[in-house]
Amino acid sequence: MRTPTLAELPPQNGGWIEINIKQQQLCWWQGRTLQYTCSVSTGEKGVGQQEGSGQTPLGWHYIRASIGGGLADNAVFRGRRWTGEVFTSALAAEFPHRDWILTRILWLCGLERGGNRGGDVDTQRRFIYLHGTPPDQPMGVAASHGCIRLRNDDLLYLFEHAPPGTPVWLHNG
Repeated sequence: MRTPTLAELPPQNGGWIEINIKQQQLCWWQGRTLQYTCSVSTGEKGVGQQEGSGQTPLGWHYIRASIGGGLADNAVFRGRRWTGEVFTSALAAEFPHRDWILTRILWLCGLERGGNRGGDVDTQRRFIYLHGTPPDQPMGVAASHGCIRLRNDDLLYLFEHAPPGTPVWLHNG
């Protein structure tokens, strides 16, 4: 995996992800060509860089790690590890307050020192992911604890197309 540099972003030819928080929309680009769009759900508390804020960070990031390849749709994760569970409505009823991280994880790392990398604004240490969510959770509205939630089909598309090292730009419209 090669870490992208800010000077080369957005890439002229390679794949990259744009997340417009104001519109709650994700775009998958191949260079300057839009390939895919979907609705997302970002932080209910808005945007912000601060650790412990529950907000979605802004700026340029990259996918540091892809977790969950080969697992079933709706595989349940805690601490980036599969619990052995697969999400069902019965499991949701048993654990009504759990923040469900499902199917796959694309773990983000910031690229902007002092903005989203290092100190108490470090996206990776804040455990900010793109991840799946239960089907009853809303898309197109901010409702997460800071991560970017996606529907399974959208997440699986990205997991296939956006390997570690892929740039991700989070902005507020």
